Amino acid sequence: MALISVILLLLAALHHSDGALHFASYYGDHMVLQKAPHRAVLWGYGPEGEQVTVYLLGPVLQKVSSAPVTEGVWQVTLDPVDAGGPYDVYAVSESSMCHLGDVLFGDIWLCGGQSNMYFKTSQIFNASEELALASKYPHVRPFMAALKASKTELIDLIQVEIPWSVPTTSVVAEFSAVCWLFGRYMYEKLKYPIGLVESCWGGTPVEAWSSPRALKQCGLLHNEDNSMLNKTILWNAMIHPFLNMTIYGAIWYQGEANAEFNRDKYNCSFPAMINDWRMAFHQGSGGQTTPDFPFGFVQLSTNRNVSTDDGFPDIRWHQTADVGYVPNSRMENTFMAVALDLPDKASPYGTIHPRDKQDVALRLTLGARAVAYGEKDVSFQGPFPKLILPLKTSINITYDQTVSVKASKNMFEVCCPEKNVSCESKSIWFPAAILAWNQTSIQLFSASCPPSKVAALRYAWADWPCEFKACPVYDASGNLLAPPFITNRYAGNQNIWRST
Repeated sequence: MALISVILLLLAALHHSDGALHFASYYGDHMVLQKAPHRAVLWGYGPEGEQVTVYLLGPVLQKVSSAPVTEGVWQVTLDPVDAGGPYDVYAVSESSMCHLGDVLFGDIWLCGGQSNMYFKTSQIFNASEELALASKYPHVRPFMAALKASKTELIDLIQVEIPWSVPTTSVVAEFSAVCWLFGRYMYEKLKYPIGLVESCWGGTPVEAWSSPRALKQCGLLHNEDNSMLNKTILWNAMIHPFLNMTIYGAIWYQGEANAEFNRDKYNCSFPAMINDWRMAFHQGSGGQTTPDFPFGFVQLSTNRNVSTDDGFPDIRWHQTADVGYVPNSRMENTFMAVALDLPDKASPYGTIHPRDKQDVALRLTLGARAVAYGEKDVSFQGPFPKLILPLKTSINITYDQTVSVKASKNMFEVCCPEKNVSCESKSIWFPAAILAWNQTSIQLFSASCPPSKVAALRYAWADWPCEFKACPVYDASGNLLAPPFITNRYAGNQNIWRST
């Protein structure tokens, strides 16, 4: 009651406030702030030298936080607040006051990438059914940054496209489908507020979203041209402004642009971007965002049927830092949704934009539950080889889990060079048919290459490897497909090869 009395007195005293005090662009009514055990950061602008005091009024009494305005900016870090709400947030200085209403505390997920993350909920399969559900999830709150670029790092957004909103059909229709579905599915499991921050742009390479620090790690120099391939311009305008915000994690759907731009660097540039974001968000939030916050991503789906171009297969492999699965030693605390079995020949938005985003989001959700939230006994990875054994007339692959298998003549391929050297995407590959299988292993046969001569093996190494949910290898449930891989007997990941 004492705190309420203070607020009422302040409101009365500041009835004629000049409005000089205000929050940064991505704070607003209906927003979600990061819940405990993390501490949410609030910041904004105000009259130089004045002291800003922040009050929270809501279900639980919260301590008061204050900070001075320095160079026109103030910033406070709240004490941890448990999930829930709604709260009213008041920032008060000697001469001004500003207010946020209907604020919830929960988990904040940043959603980034290019056009398949930008792909709107109104464009997916069964869009009308999904949009009809929007109002049933009032605690899943969307926010969207406008598409803006900058040659220098900005502390705030140039423009907001969708302010923090209680979800409605019209709002969710214009919002990222993968981001919204991920948030909705996570809410079904977590049962507390989820804040979704969409910041993505179609047709953009990873370099545009990377800081100069990250690019330098991979030998990618910063340039000054004005095209969308201009490096760092979206990091500057659409990521850097969010660094002060405490977030829980990020999801990402990108890579198509890099199938034709710096493709061979993606196994460095993508992990480097992730690690740099983690460092920057941790520092920007004053240590509140976890330094290894969970990062989920979608492995590329499909683009062109019967294409022989290695762009998409190479990027899929590079998305895992050339390991084939995540998390791994180079990409810790990450999770991946494999999506190459979700092609869409009839997509009116082009085959590069499949409309089934529900399965994509569901697979991301499984990874988040296991990796980001530590839920036990959640299957989130498809089968991956743990042993490859060339026999007299066949090759035996043993997987790390039970598999469900369908016959295939060409999804597996072998490489047989004249000398014992490693094979690459552009080497000559021969189809290897599935000869037989059991619960955990598959036998392959290639008429063009005897097992003793096989130097490398790969799987699903094509732009469009299979039709909808019809790849040959899935987990025991038939829901999680085996990711693509390439393995060399004499180089790289040869440790899974055995000799008879």
